[in-house]
Amino acid sequence: MSLDAPAAPAPQTRRRGPVDPRLWQYSRSARGYLVLTVVLSLVVTATVVVSALMIGTVLAGVITDPTARSVGAWSAELIVLACAIAVRTVATWAHTRYAHRSASRVIGELRAEVLTAATALPSRELDPRRDEVATVLTRGIEGLRAYLTGYLPALLLAVTVTPLTLLVILFVDTTSAVVVVITLPLIPIFMILVGLLTKGRAAASLKTMTALSAQLLDLLAGLPTLRALGRERGPERRVRELGDAHRRTTMASLRVAFLSSMVLELLATLSVALVAVSIGLRLVFGDMGLRAGVIALVLAPEVYLPLRMVGAQFHAADDGMAAADKAFGVLDEHSESGRAAMSAVPAGPVVLRGVGVRTRAGSAPRGLDATLEAARVTVFTGANGAGKSTALQLILGLAEPDEGEVTVGGTPVRDLDRVRWWRELTWLPQHPVLIPGTLRENLDLTGPLDAHPELVDKACAATGFDQVLAELPDGWDTRVGVGGLGLSLGQRQRLALTRLLLSDSRLVLLDEPTAHLDPETEARVLASVRALAARGATVVMVGHRPTVLAAGDTVVTVASDSGVPA
Repeated sequence: MSLDAPAAPAPQTRRRGPVDPRLWQYSRSARGYLVLTVVLSLVVTATVVVSALMIGTVLAGVITDPTARSVGAWSAELIVLACAIAVRTVATWAHTRYAHRSASRVIGELRAEVLTAATALPSRELDPRRDEVATVLTRGIEGLRAYLTGYLPALLLAVTVTPLTLLVILFVDTTSAVVVVITLPLIPIFMILVGLLTKGRAAASLKTMTALSAQLLDLLAGLPTLRALGRERGPERRVRELGDAHRRTTMASLRVAFLSSMVLELLATLSVALVAVSIGLRLVFGDMGLRAGVIALVLAPEVYLPLRMVGAQFHAADDGMAAADKAFGVLDEHSESGRAAMSAVPAGPVVLRGVGVRTRAGSAPRGLDATLEAARVTVFTGANGAGKSTALQLILGLAEPDEGEVTVGGTPVRDLDRVRWWRELTWLPQHPVLIPGTLRENLDLTGPLDAHPELVDKACAATGFDQVLAELPDGWDTRVGVGGLGLSLGQRQRLALTRLLLSDSRLVLLDEPTAHLDPETEARVLASVRALAARGATVVMVGHRPTVLAAGDTVVTVASDSGVPA
């Protein structure tokens, strides 16, 4: 049932710095990957510094000392240089090898946690956000791969390689270090300016993609109806408009990304050129040693490189982080609303006391009071839209009341362990749930029933499903599609009722159970429902027909103040 509650706005999540701590909180693999990346970044930093020192020492010695121009004279330095290059190569290879594996594990863990958290949300909160959550889970969160494999390593290199190499330059040549210190802030300044220019583009792209996905899913779901009415070509214009909007948003983001990369490369090139010119002039006039000049010149590009990589990778990872913000919002909301559930479901009646659920136009239901006792049939009746099906969802724990309370044996439903509570009950919604497969597989959802074929035959006779089986050539082996495709509405209802009558649950909830049934079958079904109550089950039905009302021991009129006539 779709509730008339106002669409709950998605919680506003704010990214908490370039490395969102929630990523490490919700993913164990992310924590291990972070440690590995930090270690490898430090290794790369050490190899960069050692390589620069060895190159400067060997090159300056060969040029300034004519007697030391043989390989043997510099064997120790060359061996150290070769080891540094080899270690840097291995570290880069190791990170590349494990980065994609770790990214896949992190994305898988987050996808599973978001899916678990989303399914635990009350239906009133999940319904207005299902398209957004579906887009994040299917496509959006995959953008985290670029963040984990590109942006994060570049960021860690920026906080390790850049300051350490700058410190080495300061020791060997103060003037070059001053030039670097003056020019280095230009790169983050322009990164910030570009970031302000692109602010909101990733969120806009995700929003457009969500709308397009939702439109396509709705179109595919309703395509048979549209074709039957000859309107299958009507929505194509809207879908094309959404596709064009997504293309324009994506291309705009790519243009800014290319522009920012060009700006950062130009700034880094000019900054290194200033350092090189300064070193060259001072070498010409004899104001500095060749070794210091070579070391500073080799390390200068390494100072700017990590920042350039951060700028280049930022836009590639921005879409993924925008989707991750949405995912973390669902996880944060779930963790904040988590409660310690009871280990067992208490015995006693189900009581609704002053229950109300707010909607756009008021409350439906409003002020609902009812006591659902064992071995009795309670019927909820009232006008359409008064909140009868919503009352069943409150009992199930799929929604929470805005007013009043629903208790089981004196314990609020919200404090029960949902899995244990759902094992105690059976629910027949307005639209029965059937899985793709055979009729036998759908029947076995309540448990294997081959050991009691006489009970199955009795339930089929009570619902009239035995007549349906007689008309099907394959009987119980007849296959149905998604949602019971291949069966009529009445046949689906009879199969669902058969499944329900075979249940031994203590609480049975039926929403319009005799819809699509003829009077004779309805009478048999109501008699079977009465038999369930006679066995000690608590039975709650939603209905309008006089025959359904007559089958109840207690009739509760559900009212609302949302403008629905009583």
